[in-house]
Amino acid sequence: MLIKSQVKYIQSLSHKKLRDSEGVFVAEGPKLINELLSARLPLQQLYAVKEWIAEQGKSLHAEVTEISQSELERISLLQTPNQVLGIFKKPDFSANAPLRNNISLMLDTVQDPGNLGTIIRCADWFGIKQLFCSTDCADAWNPKVVQATMGSIARVQVAYGPLGQWLDKEPGLPTYAAVLDGADLRKLSPVKEGIIIIGNESKGISDAILARCSNRITIPRYGEAESLNAAVATGIILSHII
Repeated sequence: MLIKSQVKYIQSLSHKKLRDSEGVFVAEGPKLINELLSARLPLQQLYAVKEWIAEQGKSLHAEVTEISQSELERISLLQTPNQVLGIFKKPDFSANAPLRNNISLMLDTVQDPGNLGTIIRCADWFGIKQLFCSTDCADAWNPKVVQATMGSIARVQVAYGPLGQWLDKEPGLPTYAAVLDGADLRKLSPVKEGIIIIGNESKGISDAILARCSNRITIPRYGEAESLNAAVATGIILSHII
């Protein structure tokens, strides 16, 4: 049985300030939990209903606290609780992967948690290992972001900081800014290294970052939509470039 202090602590992790101070994040649901356990992310605590525990059988190599469905509903950060909730330690990502001979993603003020989570998942699909985010992007450890990554958060390094400083470290590295008036993405020569930059959902990429970009690219539009969702655009661009 959960005690009141445990419930309060888990609920408090919906707030970024508490996640940061504790160095942990919350994940929920069988598929996501199994992905994170398989990736061997450090586990702090695991809570699950008996049905999930029984399904895992001898394959479960982690300590788990059995709780009732009503207890799961009390601690869940989702509208529809799903069998299991885990508290994991945040991995230490320092954005130290080499920029040369790699393709990286950079996000400028992407604030929607669902978009960020889906972009992380797209990055994982296309083998992108490193994602740079401006400090005003959504928090990668927000429960909604973690949920949308479907486990890819364990395989893609997400780092936060001033984008200009990262770009200035490698002044000769090709950069590709996704804009509405750029060159046709389909005519782009094969890309072996560089940084793809995706901007804010409504304002796009800031002028300061655009000024540092060597290439501006666009996805050809055939209809009347004003713009593409940031995550959808990222998937299309990676599909052409990778």
